[in-house]
Amino acid sequence: MEKLSPLQIERLKYQPKLPESLANGINSLDMVEGSATQSVRDQEQIQNLFKNTYGKPVITFKKSSSSSVSDVRNVGVILSGGQAPGGHNVIAGLYDALKQANSANKLYGFLGGPSGIIDGKYVEFDDKFIDAYRNTGGFDIIGSGRTKLETEEQFQKSLEVCKKLNISAVVIIGGDDSNTNAALLAEWFVTHNSGIQVIGCPKTIDGDLKNDQIEISFGFDTATKTYAELIGNIQRDANSAKKYWHFIKIMGRSASHVALEAALQTQPNITLISEEVEEKKMSLESIINYMCDVIVRRADMGKNFGIAVVPEGLIEFIPEMKSMISNLNDIMASLENDPDFVNATTIRDKFDIVENRLDPANAKVYNSLPALIKGQLLADRDPHGNVQVSKIETEKLLIEMISTKLDKLKSQGDYIGKFNPQSHFFGYEGRCAFPSNFDADYCYSLGFNAFALINFGLTGYLSSVRNLTAPASEWIAGGVPLTMMMNMEKRHGEMKPVIQKALVKLDGPVFKQLEQNREDWAMNDRYLFPGAIQYFGPSSVCDVTTCTLKLERSKELANV
Repeated sequence: MEKLSPLQIERLKYQPKLPESLANGINSLDMVEGSATQSVRDQEQIQNLFKNTYGKPVITFKKSSSSSVSDVRNVGVILSGGQAPGGHNVIAGLYDALKQANSANKLYGFLGGPSGIIDGKYVEFDDKFIDAYRNTGGFDIIGSGRTKLETEEQFQKSLEVCKKLNISAVVIIGGDDSNTNAALLAEWFVTHNSGIQVIGCPKTIDGDLKNDQIEISFGFDTATKTYAELIGNIQRDANSAKKYWHFIKIMGRSASHVALEAALQTQPNITLISEEVEEKKMSLESIINYMCDVIVRRADMGKNFGIAVVPEGLIEFIPEMKSMISNLNDIMASLENDPDFVNATTIRDKFDIVENRLDPANAKVYNSLPALIKGQLLADRDPHGNVQVSKIETEKLLIEMISTKLDKLKSQGDYIGKFNPQSHFFGYEGRCAFPSNFDADYCYSLGFNAFALINFGLTGYLSSVRNLTAPASEWIAGGVPLTMMMNMEKRHGEMKPVIQKALVKLDGPVFKQLEQNREDWAMNDRYLFPGAIQYFGPSSVCDVTTCTLKLERSKELANV
């Protein structure tokens, strides 16, 4: 038998909390329909692509005074995309609701992500299997993957597997791309009269899958608390040694929600926000100048130390870098089979070939970068053919350029300090942590609620649990049509329907909180030390959620 840590033993005993409507029983629910919906943009194109699932109403559940008998249903579940804390609890909630509805119901887990439903690789869950994974981190219960569900052949194979197992509904747990796939699969199943429903669950630690109905994606709470603990530890070290500048890159490619939340929890000296950089059209030079200004002014105060938090996707938001990377993505596709490039004997030869292919302005930018970064920009591409931003050591790029700038200032007599930089990247550390009480409760509720949507015959919906700053008993369970969140974007040179990413709003209360305190935190050491996630003790410590959610919800409530 696997040996468990003392914490894991205790966490397995934890019973997640449910909204009152769901706690009343899965067979004792009434469904309330809102008004018809439309996509966030490109309404005509989205409606044409989703003729059967477009325009559905937002759904809310309330407890019923009567109880109904649930039909026997077999359900399949898929974990899709990167890991996020709480995924196991989504499956546990789905399983418990399914068995509560009818003990004859079965839950199948497709192995290795969406490829499992295509290839027919699965496992059937039972109580013992599920109980071993309750309130644990990771996706190891069935594994995950990034296979896209978008082709006719994939849909047909998925249908055949579902028919073989007599599956009448599929739940896809994933982020914006995964739930775009869920919407496409739901539409295809309806178009082909398959009788199979598709429900999504909002997962991503990046926090960029949200809207008025999806207040937060699961995993964000745990991941940001994990990163904040690490940043707080480093701040305590910096404040003790007083001789190091720590540059911390933190996960979040397309949006800076994670970096922003971690900054609000810890109050570092410098926080860069990608969306602000793009909005203000800040050049790489202007970013370096800003950071150097803080470093020099702190040195003048005798403080040769500090903390800088940098979002993972920063370089793609710097206008000249964004242009250069876009140009580079295009030419790298043509260089894959170019014999001169493939057979180049040195990395510098490859640099020269790339610079000769780039547009002059982009070549100038590329040439200005340190060799380390130039090489990383030529590394393996992601499935979309793009630079893998997580492999670009942005924190080291900044350190090298800041060092060069400070040396110049020192030679001019404008800098008297010492610059001893340390670099860090926090990414995988947060993706599989033990879920916080909030994420354990939220995820369990999302899974339980997903079966409620199935029980009412819905398809093409995303499980939604709202009012999340209130006690769990007051949370509002329901569903939002996936098409409501969609727009058209260019992917691989074609316009495709995708769920719109939610970026940091510069006029929103979360960014404003940082903006208002930025100068104070830069010069004065207002460091906060969050410490480890707490699972036992007063609710004010164990059940507290993120600054982001509290600030956004307080503004929403103020506008009601």
